[in-house]
Formats: sequence, structure tokens, C-alpha cells
Amino acid sequence: LFGSQAIGGAVNLFDRRIPRKVPTDHVHIDAIGGYATNANDRNLGASADVALTPNIVAHIDGSWRKTGDARAGGYVYAPGIRGDLLHLAEHEIEDGHDDEAAELTAQANSRGKIANTQSETWTAAGGLSLINDGGQLGISVSYYDSNYGIPSRPDTSHDHGHDDHDHDDDHGHDHGEGPVTIGLKQWRADLRGEVEMGDGFFDKLRIRAGYADYTHTEFEGDEVGTIFTNKGIEGRLELAQNDRGGWRGASGVQFSHRDFDAVGAEAFVPRNLTDQFALFTLQEWTLGALGLEAAARYETTSVRAPTLGIDRSFDSVSGALGATYEVTENAKFGVSVSRAVRAPSAEELLSNGPHIATQSFEVGNPNLKREASWGAEASFKLKTDAFNLALTGYSNWFDDFIYSAATGAEEDGLPVFQYFQRDAKVYGFEAEASARLAQIGGFNIVGDVTADMTRATIKGGGADRNVPRIPPLRVLGGIEAQGDRIDARAEVEWTDDQNRIAAHETATKGFTLVNASITWRPLPDTKNLSLSLAANNIFDVDARRHASFTKDYVPLAGRDIRVTARASF
Repeated sequence: LFGSQAIGGAVNLFDRRIPRKVPTDHVHIDAIGGYATNANDRNLGASADVALTPNIVAHIDGSWRKTGDARAGGYVYAPGIRGDLLHLAEHEIEDGHDDEAAELTAQANSRGKIANTQSETWTAAGGLSLINDGGQLGISVSYYDSNYGIPSRPDTSHDHGHDDHDHDDDHGHDHGEGPVTIGLKQWRADLRGEVEMGDGFFDKLRIRAGYADYTHTEFEGDEVGTIFTNKGIEGRLELAQNDRGGWRGASGVQFSHRDFDAVGAEAFVPRNLTDQFALFTLQEWTLGALGLEAAARYETTSVRAPTLGIDRSFDSVSGALGATYEVTENAKFGVSVSRAVRAPSAEELLSNGPHIATQSFEVGNPNLKREASWGAEASFKLKTDAFNLALTGYSNWFDDFIYSAATGAEEDGLPVFQYFQRDAKVYGFEAEASARLAQIGGFNIVGDVTADMTRATIKGGGADRNVPRIPPLRVLGGIEAQGDRIDARAEVEWTDDQNRIAAHETATKGFTLVNASITWRPLPDTKNLSLSLAANNIFDVDARRHASFTKDYVPLAGRDIRVTARASF
């Protein structure tokens, strides 16, 4: 339904910027505000839906958030970088540069604040909808403005700190001259329509369209470095079918156009235009305890870079078949197989330059082919009044899998990451369970646990057989006391070490986070107001996500005490 880029699934987010229903009390207001200690985080947000007439609803919302530098739970730098810096300090002592050695030692042992991680963001939006028995039609306009810092990769080169050290001569700038910050702005307009089509073959006609004008500017100190612009439009028309004896479905068309450009010393992708057109259908049948699904999507994609004379076109067909069977009223088993094909993105094809957000020098491959995969998935779900369980196992076999990996080379003072294409296998599982454990006084005691794991390997890769930045096994368990006015929760997240790494990738030590929260609803109508106190990473541990490009010098936040108030009326 949503695109070949969503091989692993899609997250469908709904907001009320285009209202979908008339407020029962003519006006509905939501508000939230909070403070968090770790980064001196202050945030406010509010929205309102107002029924101007029985069929016209207006919406407004806005938010503001400002943070200082985040604080690490341990050392800022991972052991590998700390070791490199301390080794350099020893060389400086041998050369008689005691001041430089002291500076390197202090940098290696730095704890506390993660420099240049401050941010300030505000948003504003408004929308209007016409809603009646025949359907809905609405529009919205929104603005997003954010300014934030990009933590820099530490300099571990041997000639650190000396006057003749200049690894950026070719580009006329130095990443160390001043902190890199981003100024991001986006205007967006959306339209959504839905027409009720009665009791015939089709139930509803849905129309969606959006336009976005995005700009972000990279500042190096006080100077403008590179300006990125991205203008895009997307349209979607979908016909949903009425249920006819257990048969239902949806079919449609989708179009998108993107115009991307970058001007400046770090324009790592040239101006490019991407157009995509797709036809799709999803059909479902319910035959007693048996459910069947079939889906197909045709997609044609073109990527053009006029300045390089590159014009690539890709046609792809994807499809899936699935079945579910209700073993009992409360238990269901499901299986599915899929064939997914996607075109390489403009960034994968055309990158060639320093990408400051990931602190890497990215090199694309304009000759990349389509990426294709066969996938299989099996699931089991059990739901009762006292116990819920969901288990899923999956495997995907890729032909010409596209991935980015470090080469070991360095360019412009940054590690080179290049896009490669090889056959690969990705497999793993997800598990969720929750249970009502006891009733104590006026509280239900509920326990829950989730776990997930992914493995990804390159076929014939030898020593480089592991796909980079694959997260390790993770388990999260919690216990919660649920009452009419008070909820309390404690949880533990355990993440394993990740030693299955690619060449030139560093291992990541596992960690255990302990979090707790309590929520109080002081008013008789408990939905109107809630006050929450939460403590995250209570024991202030050093934690790093292996999937992050910047994990070795940007750890997760340390202990954070957070106070939040929510109101809805």
C-alpha cells in the first residue's frame, strides 16, 4: 500500500491537523508541558479543534522545545576512541609537548556533557475540514523550525594539534574551526478527502496530497557552510471496497516528485530529481476461521542528476501472499511470503562528499541495480482476559542488497563510507507478552516483556560477512500497577553486546537501563488531567546504540528526571 521502501513494514501516524470528526463538545483542547533534567529540556505544546458549524471543524496546534547539551552516563567517548587519544598523548609526551598531551588526556577522559547537542524547535499548524454524511474534505498548513548542534568526531590523527595539520585543504574548510549547527525550516501543505460511495462494490474514495518545501543550512561556527533544499509533492488516490461476503480490499495509484539540491563545500549529493509512479492493490478474504491476503504493487522510478548527465529508470513489481488461521477464539496463527523490489535512492546512487550529520564521507554508486528480496514470516498471537502473547519470526533473502559500509580510508578528515551491493540474508524474531499478575487493593498488577533480534549477513563476504550497524538482541521487561487515579511502572531494558561486526566497524558493549515512572490523575474525570514523574537510566550507565553512525562519540543520555503535565478537555 505504501511503497517498496517499506520492506520491513510501515508506521502509520495519524494527527488531527486535518480533523476527521466533529468535537462532541464543540471545542476540544489538548496541552502538554514538561521539564527534564538531563539536557535542561523545556517543552510546551497545545492543540485545539473547534466546530465552527455542525459540519466545519478548524484545528490549530503549536509546540516549543529547548534543550541544552545532553549529559552522558559515563565517558563521552567509547573505549576505542579513548585508547587512540591516550596513545596520542603518550607520543606527545615523548616529543616534549606536555600541554598537548594534557589536552588529549583530558579529552579522552571527558565525562558529563556531550558538546554541541543543544537544540531549539518550534512548530505551528492550522487546518480546516468539511465533514458530512457524504464524506470529508480538509486542508492543513504547517511550519517546522529547528536549530540544533552536530557533535563532531574527535581528531585521532597522529599530527593532532600541530600547525602543519590541515586535512581539509581540498575543500577550503576545517571541521574543527567551529561547532557545526543546523538551521532547519519546512513549510508543508496537505489535502485529504474521503467520499462515501454507498453500498455498491466500492465503499470509499480516499484522496491524499501533500507538498513540502524543506531547507536546512549547515553552519560552521558563524559561517554558512552548505544549504540543502528539498521540494516534494506526493499524491495518492485509493478506492476501498465494501465487504462482500468476507471479501474486501483497497486499490489505488500513487505519485511523488522530489527536487533536491545542495550548494556549498559539503554538498555531498548533486542536484537530483526523483519521480515515482505506482499502482497497488490489497485484497482480503475471510472464510470462517481462515483468512487470506494477496497484494501487488507496480512501481516505476526515475532518478536524474542533470549536472552529471545521469538518468536512471527502474521498473519493479512486488507482491505478497498471506494466510491466518484461528486455532481457537483467542489464538491465531499466520504465515506470509513476499517478493519486494525497490529502486536505489538518489543518495545511494549519487553521494560523493562529506555528510556532516553522520560524520562520514559518503560515496555512492551510480551503477547500482534494483534491490530484490524474497521474504517469509510466521506469527502466533494469543489474547485472553489475563494474558497476551505475540511471536513473530522472519527471514529475507536479498539479491543485490544495498548497504553502506566503512572502507577504512579517510577523506576530508572523515571516514569513507561507500555503498555496496551484494546478496544478503536478514532474519530474526520479535516477541511480546503481557499478563495480569494480581489484584492488590484498587490496583491491577500487570507484567510485560518484549524482545527482538536481527541477524544480517552478506553472502560470500568472508571476514566482511556481517552487515554493518545491525542492533543486537534486546529484552525489555516491566511491571505496572494500574489504578483509577494512579499508575506506577518500573522497567528494565537489557541490550546484548554486539560483536558481529563488519570490517572497520567497532563492537558495541551491551548495557542495562532501569526506568521508572508514576502518573497521577487528580480530577474525578481522570481523562482530563495527568501529572507524571519519570526517571530514565536511573543508574546513569554508559549506553550506546550499535545502529548509530555516531555511537562511539555520542552515547545515549545519562540519568534523566522528567516531569510532565497533560490536559485534555
